[in-house]
Amino acid sequence: MIRIVTRQQVIAVLVLALSLAVAGCGGKPQPRPQAPIPVTVAKAVLKTVPVQFRAIGHVEAISTVAVRARIGGELTSVGFLEGQDVRAGETLFVIDPRTYEAALRQAEAQLARDQALLRKADGDVERYAELVKKDYVTREQYDGMVAGAESLRATVAADRASVDDARLQVGYCTIKAPVAGRAGSLMVKAGNLIKANGDDPMVTLNQTRPICVGFSVPAQLLPEVNRRKGERLEVTATPPQGSAGPQEGTLTFVDNAVDTATSTVLLKATFPNVDETLWPGAFVDVLVTLGEEPDRVVVPSTAVQAGQQGTYVYVVKGDGTAEMRPVEVARMDEVEAVIAEGLAAGETVVTDGQLRLVPGSPVIVGAAPGAGVSPS
Repeated sequence: MIRIVTRQQVIAVLVLALSLAVAGCGGKPQPRPQAPIPVTVAKAVLKTVPVQFRAIGHVEAISTVAVRARIGGELTSVGFLEGQDVRAGETLFVIDPRTYEAALRQAEAQLARDQALLRKADGDVERYAELVKKDYVTREQYDGMVAGAESLRATVAADRASVDDARLQVGYCTIKAPVAGRAGSLMVKAGNLIKANGDDPMVTLNQTRPICVGFSVPAQLLPEVNRRKGERLEVTATPPQGSAGPQEGTLTFVDNAVDTATSTVLLKATFPNVDETLWPGAFVDVLVTLGEEPDRVVVPSTAVQAGQQGTYVYVVKGDGTAEMRPVEVARMDEVEAVIAEGLAAGETVVTDGQLRLVPGSPVIVGAAPGAGVSPS
């Protein structure tokens, strides 16, 4: 059966649909509650912290001596092995001394001859002194004898100097270690002819016990270093390879000028280096301890974030929401940060999960991925 729809029925349906549409458009959507964001947290604590700064140091031998020959000749013997530890005064090289010993004997003979002539001349002066009183010889003859004796006396003095020089040349034939240290590569072998004061050293000695580490620090730290200059400032050097533990030493040198190119100042520390862990030429991580500061607010360094307005942390409030708190950081390393202003001891800070937070976000303390601090 066909049902006929009247015009009034069509209009009623359209009005009802329009009313429903208007009602739907004018209503406000109900806000969806935000899910708590999992974070890891830690407490800001009050503690005594060391005043420290870090730098990259370069290990240097406390003394480096390039050994060269003072005379020339044939090298007859070598008294050590490459890389061997040598004592101060130990014989390193011997150069054939025969030529220099002959020169010494010749100088000694010349001295003996002139000493004999001087003795005769002095005797003649004594005799002529008596003769001139009796007018047996003239005053001119007597003065000539005195002048001859004085000339021989000067000749004898020159001969003594020649003997001393020849004796030094003989002594230079034996080359001894001027300092205790470790020998480097041997540049000459026995049997070679050695040139006096050659360009290349015969061997280089490095004194490694004790040893020195040089490092540069920003000039801003210089006042603090100078203020504690009279104290014993501890310095720790750690080889980067990690195979050896930290070595303890003391600050022994502060340069007298700031490098204008880098605005840094050179410092040096001395280490006993008994086991020779530190090696000349190597680079090490240096930690200088200037002292201690009591009652400082400390948080894990992962809690501190950097923004356009400066550094800040997220603080978990009592209602379970996060508050962005600007802070002033006094010092910070890879482990912890010392807070100068903006945070009190006992407050809870977020150490992981900050990237998902905005001010007022609800949080839930849990094990966030990559968390480095245990929840507290």
